[in-house]
Amino acid sequence: MPGRQDNRRKRGGLTGENVQSAGQVRQQRARGDGRLVTKALGGRTRIAELYQEGAAKIRLPQTFTSEMEAVIINTAGGLTGGDRLDWSFSAGAGTFVTATTQACEKIYKASAGTAEVLTRIEVGQDARFHWLPQESILFDQASLTRRLEVDLDESAEFLAVEAILLGRKAMGEAMESGLVRDRWRIRRAGRLIHAEDLRLEGDVGRLTVAAPVLSGRVAFATLLYAGPRAEAFLAPVRDLLGDAAGGASHWNGKLVIRLAAEDGFTLRKILIPVISVLRGGASVPKVWNL
Repeated sequence: MPGRQDNRRKRGGLTGENVQSAGQVRQQRARGDGRLVTKALGGRTRIAELYQEGAAKIRLPQTFTSEMEAVIINTAGGLTGGDRLDWSFSAGAGTFVTATTQACEKIYKASAGTAEVLTRIEVGQDARFHWLPQESILFDQASLTRRLEVDLDESAEFLAVEAILLGRKAMGEAMESGLVRDRWRIRRAGRLIHAEDLRLEGDVGRLTVAAPVLSGRVAFATLLYAGPRAEAFLAPVRDLLGDAAGGASHWNGKLVIRLAAEDGFTLRKILIPVISVLRGGASVPKVWNL
């Protein structure tokens, strides 16, 4: 009966576009869209707009300073091929926002397609924004494409970190093959000040053994600080790095730091102190230590 069939389609039954062919159900994919806009009010950073849809959630723990901490959550519990998350942040004039993740994001084996994560950040006049997600863990045959698009006011301060673990060494796991693409575009007053693209594809295990890549290491991170203290941070960061695999460079009003380590624990031991220096002595968000 036509009427009954239409009702099943409206309820999301196994008809119409939910079925590719007899006995074959289209796999469910995670979608999420989260947006936070802030404003300054009474010497504090306040919510001007908060929107969340699907698997993307934003939680705002109470703070006792002018800073707002935003904890982003993927309620799907990880990402796989075909999933997509969009995050958008706009720090209004004079505000201070730190955005982080509830936990490490896990990127699982992709049967088809790639997981996509897009993060857009705008930082207004005299505002500060610290983008401090915890590490992304990629399992074997994972596929991830990630983009970071940032627009800074001439007077804004911005700190970002992105860390990747190619499997969990302590669990005997390794990402032997798959895809990871990371694209950064950072602009100040409309002018491009930083652009980079990372791509590991195919036989990732063989690629990362090469000395110009990771020399067999499976944990790595990039940090960027763009602000008035970029040059002043260079010496203390280099002192912290010591004999660690990596380096720090300052040019064009920004400080860029690369780190690589044998495993995630070793990476964190150097990553957290470096972040603290770039935050003027403040530590990483508390969720990093839970």
